[in-house]
Amino acid sequence: MSISSATVPTAHASRYLQQLCKHWAHKFEVSFTPEDGRIVLPENTVATLHADAAGLGVRLEAVDAETLERMKGVVARHLDRFAFREAPLPFDWRDAG
Repeated sequence: MSISSATVPTAHASRYLQQLCKHWAHKFEVSFTPEDGRIVLPENTVATLHADAAGLGVRLEAVDAETLERMKGVVARHLDRFAFREAPLPFDWRDAG
């Protein structure tokens, strides 16, 4: 299992979390509140999101490093679309392990 986390500083973390979850709810298994979200993406990748006053926390768990890298880009591109006024958002990905 490959894991990476990022904290994205933004004052609109809850809004972006909810937009992303609603956007993907028609395709993937999604659960969310204004503060927390979980999305099961393709290839058994799980995105866990947390919004607070400091920003949006994103954690990805993937089956391997290649899938993890690909999904980092997918999540970042989608969030940038919702955050177009402040995009590109600064993702400081930190791989676990």
